[in-house]
Amino acid sequence: MRALLRHRDVRVFLVGWTISQFGDWALIIVLAVWAKSLTGSNASAGLVFFALAAPSIFSPLAGVIVDRVRRRPLLVTVYSIEAIATLSLLTVHDRGDVWLLYAMAVFIGAFGTLAASARSGLMTTTIPHELLGDGNAIFQSVREGLRLIAPLVGAGIYAAAGGGVVAVIDAVSFVGVVVALLLMRTPEPRFERVEHNLISEALAGARHIIHTIPLRQIVFSTGAALLVVGFSETIIFAVIDQGLHRSPSFLGVLSTLQGIGAIAGGLTAARGLRVLGDLRVAGIGMAGFAIGEASFVSSNLPLIAAGIIIAGFGVSWFIVGLMTALQMRTPLRLQGRVSSAADVFISTPQTVSIAVGAALIAVVDYRLLVVAESAAVALCAAYLLTRRAIVPAESPQAPSAEPLSQPQP
Repeated sequence: MRALLRHRDVRVFLVGWTISQFGDWALIIVLAVWAKSLTGSNASAGLVFFALAAPSIFSPLAGVIVDRVRRRPLLVTVYSIEAIATLSLLTVHDRGDVWLLYAMAVFIGAFGTLAASARSGLMTTTIPHELLGDGNAIFQSVREGLRLIAPLVGAGIYAAAGGGVVAVIDAVSFVGVVVALLLMRTPEPRFERVEHNLISEALAGARHIIHTIPLRQIVFSTGAALLVVGFSETIIFAVIDQGLHRSPSFLGVLSTLQGIGAIAGGLTAARGLRVLGDLRVAGIGMAGFAIGEASFVSSNLPLIAAGIIIAGFGVSWFIVGLMTALQMRTPLRLQGRVSSAADVFISTPQTVSIAVGAALIAVVDYRLLVVAESAAVALCAAYLLTRRAIVPAESPQAPSAEPLSQPQP
């Protein structure tokens, strides 16, 4: 970590991005709590997460945009637009305005998809190749670690002053990351277009994933797991309401506990990568998530608290393994499209499972859904943990993959 933080631009971007993530975590939690409070429905709260995930189907187009332009100016534009749009939540007052919460969730999901692809590409040109694992670990640790304070602060402000104040805080946080991006100095390469057909250009990332064995294994097993993981977005409200007999705002407390586990996971994931490799780190993280989620069948608060900490640890290990695999096994000029293609393979089943979970929660005991989710994720983890390790340099390239073009000044 020390070697990573010696780089000025890494420090600058980390500070700005941390400010932005604080605002995002506070608002996303509040959107779900807000929907639950306005409608009294667990399904309505869960559908906020569906709306956030739905725009991921357009990820291939986002990847094309990211690989055509310099990533830093693109991020400045995206975050500036989000800062302004978030203020529209000031017009939400009663149940009749709940559609605005879903509209904002769709907007955040769409721009978040574009920003995530651009951010991943920016990291590969800002962070030295050998430190990418450390970079993903510290960014993931900070991202998830903000659950220690952001959800509690967001829920507290919502309870005391309303969702509009949280929206203003999120808008201001975007200004912080924009300033950080403008202060960065590392020159960005711009790559020549090799494909001149939009469909071929958009599919280049998917082709690379399919033809690179480790990427195919980790991305497709993740997609399979997320066919059920989306249930948890609605299950959590049933756990709080029916299992723990608490108010919806208690979600902030559970999110904070997950943050504790995530910090521990983020701090250890980089070492895990060096010892075990990206696939096994992701597999262990997936297994940890399965074990943690299984605690939701209980109504015992200490057991659920321990389970959600374990799940948080697992999430950090999994995401660090996945992101590092995508970045280190992909040519620079394909970073945006590979990130976006992976997002489609991963987020599409998650989006479907969120919708299915919101429907099932009304007719099926949530504990049965927890058992099904945990068992399926455990099977996917076992698959990853039994794959043969292939170091990035040995990873086979697609026969049709284009050669890396020379960066243009």
